[in-house]
Amino acid sequence: MEQMRCYYSLRSCVWEITLACCFSCKYCGSRAGRARENELSTEECLNVARQIAAMGCRRVSMIGGEVFMRHDWKRIVKELTDRDVQVSIITNGYLFSEKMISDIRELNIESIAVSLDGPQKIHDSFRQEGSFQRGLRTIDVLTGNDIPVSVITTLHSKNVSHLEKMYKILKRKKIFAWQLQACSPMGNAAEGTFSTKIDFREVIHFVEKHFDNPYFAVGIADNIGYYTESEGYLRGNTSGEGVFTGCRAGLTSIGIDSVGNVRGCESMYDEAFVEGNLRERSLADIWNDPKSFTYNRQFTLDHLEGKCRKCNYAERCAAGCRSYNYFSTGKLYESPYCARH
Repeated sequence: MEQMRCYYSLRSCVWEITLACCFSCKYCGSRAGRARENELSTEECLNVARQIAAMGCRRVSMIGGEVFMRHDWKRIVKELTDRDVQVSIITNGYLFSEKMISDIRELNIESIAVSLDGPQKIHDSFRQEGSFQRGLRTIDVLTGNDIPVSVITTLHSKNVSHLEKMYKILKRKKIFAWQLQACSPMGNAAEGTFSTKIDFREVIHFVEKHFDNPYFAVGIADNIGYYTESEGYLRGNTSGEGVFTGCRAGLTSIGIDSVGNVRGCESMYDEAFVEGNLRERSLADIWNDPKSFTYNRQFTLDHLEGKCRKCNYAERCAAGCRSYNYFSTGKLYESPYCARH
């Protein structure tokens, strides 16, 4: 398949290949558990993988549900890596076995990210009893076989105060990075059983304290910030140049769900943000459609609301993470908990 030329350059994709999961986490944004009845078939997924590569996209983060619960996950990954697309997999680590090490190596998977959301008692209470120790064991097995591993922690009111405890646990592991992301009030997290509101400044201060540690990179995701004095060092980039440059949904990135719906970002998990379906239209057609992703492609500073409208960094930040804003307040163009506010 020939590579397509696009006005906007697609660089990264988050692909949910199944909604099947061995957990039903209290803050799962997609309400994962059972696979959807009409998930893309193997052949449809292979075709999507070819389209992704043909668009020039060179990085795919594969998510679920739980990726390893899909029987054909290896075929889908291979279709991408055979076309020089870098693939990372995000997993809860519960189903992982040492037998999968050879698969990961043969498939040239770039890295594995394991979700750990606090010390054992906190993590298990929101996910599943025994899952914390299983996650740690997965990290040990992977790193013991020289496979790059990172950890992703989803922060909310019940675990944000345990960051130091987590740091002490993780510094004994051979991970290369630890990413902190804010829990968005969508899916199961919208049920109101706990608060998703956190103090961005508290998280930023923690990262400032540890960003130059000798063990691994510590950074915040794009839904935390923005533009405090240490901005350039907070996103896992020790050069000081890793600043947030605005939401990239529909500009350089896309999200694809397990039934083929395309969004600008897979965290924008709402029907309102579905731009098309890959059973009905090609990825190139959806991506190049001038009516697609208008919330970012047609963005101007006049869209900004509240304090974001008056901020000195408005032109670069453009109000932060669209998804987090939307699910927190219903607005796209104002960051409700920005550290500068």
